[in-house]
Amino acid sequence: MEKLIIIGGHKLHGEVEISGAKNAAVAILPAALMVANGISEIENIPDIDDVHCLERIIESVGGKIVKNGTTYSVDCTGDLKVVADTEDVRKMRASYYLVGALLGRYKSAKVELPGGCAIGVRPMDQHIKGFEALGAKVTMDHGSITAKAERLIGANIFFDVVSVGATINVMLAATLAEGQTVLENVAREPHVVDVANFLNTMGADIKGAGTDVIRINGVKELKGCTYSVIPDQIEAGTYMIAAAACGGEVTIKNIIPKHMESISAKLEEMGVIIKEYDDSLVIQSDPENLKSCNVKTSPYPGFPTDVQQPMGVLMSIAKGRSIINESIWESRFKHMDELKKMGACVLVEGRTAIIEGVEKLSGANVRATDLRAGAAMVIAGLIAEGKTEISDVEHIYRGYPNIEQKFRELGAEISVEKC
Repeated sequence: MEKLIIIGGHKLHGEVEISGAKNAAVAILPAALMVANGISEIENIPDIDDVHCLERIIESVGGKIVKNGTTYSVDCTGDLKVVADTEDVRKMRASYYLVGALLGRYKSAKVELPGGCAIGVRPMDQHIKGFEALGAKVTMDHGSITAKAERLIGANIFFDVVSVGATINVMLAATLAEGQTVLENVAREPHVVDVANFLNTMGADIKGAGTDVIRINGVKELKGCTYSVIPDQIEAGTYMIAAAACGGEVTIKNIIPKHMESISAKLEEMGVIIKEYDDSLVIQSDPENLKSCNVKTSPYPGFPTDVQQPMGVLMSIAKGRSIINESIWESRFKHMDELKKMGACVLVEGRTAIIEGVEKLSGANVRATDLRAGAAMVIAGLIAEGKTEISDVEHIYRGYPNIEQKFRELGAEISVEKC
């Protein structure tokens, strides 16, 4: 067990390079299971615990992975197991992408039900609806999901709610189905587009990713390819908010500025100066001039739910009253009790958090209640007066590569200690 030790009060200066997108990588790696001919060379894979977990899962079903830095060579040309039931599968939410991938390739899949962050109910009803529309029989019992089909036949599928997971999972299965599949009311997040682009590079025929309607013409097989994962929108947003909260000037490198527009707009509303370049943003901030704002999370291109927790920390030291309305998950304010230990003034009512800005936060012993909450507590520690100790940091390592090193290089005083 480890904990992060932070001595707050340092302004941030310098450059930080953003890694490959976690939410894209954890779907692209399972998608590589669908390749029966050739090796997939996937570049810009982030060095995070969720990816390491997926490595072990892929190898447990018969795939082979060779790593060279952030490039993974994934070989799934042999016969794979259609049952994924290891402890790693049960540990992470993204393991459900194995269902769509294995169902597409083998018309059969049995996967243990996954875990992940405790941020609310994450039903799989839209996944199941999509698989069944394609012709699969789906059962859920004894902690696992089983999907089988004689044939997968293209269909028109309207999702009742916008779901990133269901959009990607059904898209995977439909890629190797017979005929055309039309998915409506789909998620438009950048990582959905990235998975579609990866599949197309392997020989799929997918159009419309990034819009409300995706059309998939099924193909008989996919082939290996070389592909680079997009930069991580959420990691970039986290460092943008950290720079805004701490003050100073930070260049966020290796990003797609368009993906950051909803975050940039709110930061500018709060008084942060942002300069945009082709693949970078420069953040300039004086925390004493931060103004309150209101945020409502919503699917892309709206404000990302994965960024609202760090954003709440920034609001806690902004002048005036800020309000966060969390429209995606019903249990994403658990970290607010930790933030209150540091002196924040927060009232949580259901899916709404009302935050009155305070002059300063004070260091305290806190814990990371989930992945993005952990990043929020890091930012809180960076701006707090005195020492902050953060426990349960394994959540943070699921999605932020080398977080302590990256912040140290920006001038933060942060270290790791064994518990």
